[in-house]
Amino acid sequence: MRPQRVLVKLSGEALAGPVGNGLDGVTLTALAADIAHASREGVEIGIVVGGGNFFRGVQGLNKGLDRTTADSIGMLGTVMNALALEHAIEAAGAPARAMSAVPMPSLCESYARKRALDHLSNGKVVILGGGTGNPYFTTDTGAALRAAELGCSHLLKATQVDGVYSADPKTDPAATRYDTLTHEVAIKRDLKVMVSPASRASAKAAVSITLRSRLIAEPRMLAAVLRGEGRATYVTP
Repeated sequence: MRPQRVLVKLSGEALAGPVGNGLDGVTLTALAADIAHASREGVEIGIVVGGGNFFRGVQGLNKGLDRTTADSIGMLGTVMNALALEHAIEAAGAPARAMSAVPMPSLCESYARKRALDHLSNGKVVILGGGTGNPYFTTDTGAALRAAELGCSHLLKATQVDGVYSADPKTDPAATRYDTLTHEVAIKRDLKVMVSPASRASAKAAVSITLRSRLIAEPRMLAAVLRGEGRATYVTP
């Protein structure tokens, strides 16, 4: 069955394209076009975006910053990406709304669950910046949290490989790829579907997770994945 509402976890690095940092205009435009196309097909889409193309909190620890300050800088990077995506998606022809868990009303709307649900039901793509609004939590955890509280049936995440393996296929040629898994098995075998708190939150909320390489880096791939097409691993309740 085609999902009606999904949450896409998009890394900040995905917006950097071949440049490797900051925002790449060609990549941003292509991603926005794919998201807009999927939205026009009738799926309600929320996006949790990372900020690693600008700053990763863990990097700050090597720069003399404490964890809280470093994570706070990282959260600002996610809002920068959310604003860029909002503009690009609207330029691609779909209504969008950036919301931040860290209040900054002069730049974008502050995140509130009921407002986000209202935007989704009215056909807007909702881009969620600011992580959870708190340090010490990854954007994986933020994605699982938002997917649960916004009633998303599926959480889609792009990965470096084409799904979940029993071990790192880059270093272990005997690694086995899974087409389907349950949350219970993934957690028990520590298969690194997402960071542990995010995996457990998704399991508790009965949110299915789809992992695919280059999820929205190929033309109209997001819409194809939502139709159940393409090579991916599906993690179900």
